[in-house]
Amino acid sequence: MEQLITCINCPVGCRMTVNVENGKVVSVTGNSCKRGITYAAQECVAPMRMVTAVVPVKGRRLPLSVKTRAPIPKGSITACMHEIMALRLSPPVRMGDSVIADVCGTGVDVIATKTVD
Repeated sequence: MEQLITCINCPVGCRMTVNVENGKVVSVTGNSCKRGITYAAQECVAPMRMVTAVVPVKGRRLPLSVKTRAPIPKGSITACMHEIMALRLSPPVRMGDSVIADVCGTGVDVIATKTVD
């Protein structure tokens, strides 16, 4: 199966043609660097995404921003967002604190991106 994708690993934004057979990348063309090949293999076989969101904090008017510590499988984003939406945090929360461990069984934590005292 042939897929056309745009690489997002650098500002060049190469348009690449990726051929996938039996769940494996067999060829990549159009990339201007090796990072494009790595990106194509990941994006076309097992796409991953960072998730960012905000959650309410008890006694605070402004919500707290959170994100996954690392990318998670694209197919887990909806379930991840449901877990995040169920959060109700209480201060103090420190930047880098895990607010959800192993979100959706991905092995990745959701962390706070700022400190709320």
